[in-house]
Amino acid sequence: MNRYTVSLFTENFIGILNRVTLIFTRRGVNIDALTASESKEDGVHRITIEVTTTEDQVIQIVKQTEKIIDVIKSFYYLDEEVVYQEIALYKIPISSLDPGLEKVIRQYNARIISAEKEFVVIEMTGHKEDTKALLEILQDFNILEFARSGRVAVAKPMGTIAQYLNN
Repeated sequence: MNRYTVSLFTENFIGILNRVTLIFTRRGVNIDALTASESKEDGVHRITIEVTTTEDQVIQIVKQTEKIIDVIKSFYYLDEEVVYQEIALYKIPISSLDPGLEKVIRQYNARIISAEKEFVVIEMTGHKEDTKALLEILQDFNILEFARSGRVAVAKPMGTIAQYLNN
């Protein structure tokens, strides 16, 4: 089993996300992370899904998703074929601020993005393993809340969705 990034370009119609995720469900493939957003093409949206499965399974998923009327094109990539990041936010009580925490923030290339009366919010961009590692360390600083986005990824191969739209 490998980790794959499935990237779908779709029209933005109600229910598209449900129809896409249903294909994963029917094949018994768990979605590890999911992100949906606009793409650079007007009216075209991008759904990025991270899964851990076999290549045969991911090939079948891509083929099935392309059968959905509102899906323009679907691709899959191994981790080394994409550039990807996630964003994580950590909420820490203001009472936990000390030189040790500041050292950890610098060590992980994180930054404080909000300082409120009772807490600070730390932001880190990186891979899931890195954001998890920081989460483990911040447990000692009485972390109040944690949120992580799904994967945002661009493929290393030079093809673009514009090429498929023009065909």
